[in-house]
Amino acid sequence: MKKIQILGTGCPKCEKLANNSKTAAEELGIECQIEKVTDLNEIMSFGVMITPAIAIEGQVKSSGKVLSVEQIKELLT
Repeated sequence: MKKIQILGTGCPKCEKLANNSKTAAEELGIECQIEKVTDLNEIMSFGVMITPAIAIEGQVKSSGKVLSVEQIKELLT
C-alpha cells in the first residue's frame, strides 16, 4: 500500500489535490493511504514552504500547485 501525504492547511487547493490523488490511485488500481498533514511544523519538516504539496512514500514530489490526475498517475507508477 502506497502512502500519499497531502501537505497543506486544508484550503480548497489542498482538497482538490487530495481528491485528484485518490482518483489517480483508483484509476491505476493502487491501494493507497491518503494522509492530510495540516500541522505547519510537520509541513516545514518536509522542507515545504509553499502549499499544497504532495509526498509519496515520504518524498515530496511537488509543491505550490495542484497536480492533475494524470500527473499524479505518473508519480505513482
